[in-house]
Amino acid sequence: QVQLVESGGGLVQAGGSLRLSCAASGSGFSINVMGWSRRAPGKQHDLVAAITSGGSTNYADSVKGRFTISRDNAKNTVYLQMNSLKPEDTAVYYCHADIRYYSPGYSVTTWGQGTQVTVSS
Repeated sequence: QVQLVESGGGLVQAGGSLRLSCAASGSGFSINVMGWSRRAPGKQHDLVAAITSGGSTNYADSVKGRFTISRDNAKNTVYLQMNSLKPEDTAVYYCHADIRYYSPGYSVTTWGQGTQVTVSS
């Protein structure tokens, strides 16, 4: 079973930067879409950014121009570079990946454990 392990969260001042990483471990699978979502206290779970295996990206309007998602397919790793951070970016950030297992052949969306990002004003 594939596991997603996240790293890179922490505390940063407004205007600062953080880089999140998420690596998928295991064997016998391929990954189509990888992405990041976040849940702020008292708010719904929102998609932040996603990237396909071919490199096509999608961003929430609130992070366009500030966040950049990228991936290393050879390492099954997705990154989220977050610049010009704002207090409203404070949330738990979750990595997710659409995993396709070769045998048996099925697909499932897998989630990481979450990493806290706190932006102080």
